[in-house]
Amino acid sequence: MSERDAGNGRGGAVAGLVFAAAMVLFGLWLAHSLTSASKMQDCLMSGRSNCNVIEPNR
Repeated sequence: MSERDAGNGRGGAVAGLVFAAAMVLFGLWLAHSLTSASKMQDCLMSGRSNCNVIEPNR
């Protein structure tokens, strides 16, 4: 196999790696969003009306 043929496979591998990394980041973002929505629903379903997140002063 020549050097020219060996270089052709790297582009696809790099593209696959970038795609996989993007999918992992998207999955983490989605999991975080679903978790926060679930916590909000649990709070509202328990009958409370003060479910907003209170962030402390820094």
